[in-house]
Amino acid sequence: MKVVSLEPGARRDAWLARLCAAVHGTEAGLAPLVAFSGTRHLLFPDEAARLWALVDEQDRPRALALLVMDESGEGMALTLAASLEESREPLRRLIRDLALNAPLRVTPGEALDEVFLRACGISRWVADDQGRRVGLTLAHPALLSGQLSPPLAFDDRAVLRRFKQERAFFETEKRAFVAGLDGDA
Repeated sequence: MKVVSLEPGARRDAWLARLCAAVHGTEAGLAPLVAFSGTRHLLFPDEAARLWALVDEQDRPRALALLVMDESGEGMALTLAASLEESREPLRRLIRDLALNAPLRVTPGEALDEVFLRACGISRWVADDQGRRVGLTLAHPALLSGQLSPPLAFDDRAVLRRFKQERAFFETEKRAFVAGLDGDA
């Protein structure tokens, strides 16, 4: 298995759709589609986000992770991550590789708890400005400055408004999302 960064194109879009569906669930209403569309149209074009995958020998994804630049442009935040298998081992391997090589910040949550993230190599823990625990890799610049810059983001409500105002855009995004879930890319 190896870790790869996906370049722009149909494969990246398809794997992004799989990641959004895996994180948000298929019964989550428009949340997976909003994350998919916002990332594709607002973060990827500005090179503010990168999609990473742990792939097997047949080049099939086993785990996916979306890293988003922080506002300072010096660090990255793990914003979406999921194993595409029953086991979380592929996800652990992917995050561990990213933790060794990227100036990464991770906020624990329900799916990625602190114990799991520690097993992935996230070794330094600090409190953000709201008092939440945040994990940092050794390469993260906050180790030196003590400052945590928030990750870049898009407004989910603005994406939803665009869906409502531009029906053709909504239909195009929906087709691309479903094609990504159904495809073999």
